[in-house]
Amino acid sequence: MKVYIIWLVGVILWNYGYPEAKPLWDVLAAIILSFISIGLKKYFKF
Repeated sequence: MKVYIIWLVGVILWNYGYPEAKPLWDVLAAIILSFISIGLKKYFKF
């Protein structure tokens, strides 16, 4: 659950930090954040 919250905060920060971003960049940011969350799961061994 902690990793999901970190991912969610990252997505929210991206959307509010870059509101002028094109939809493609939003999708790419979400994908990158999901890879980071996968890495965090392995790091924290969830």
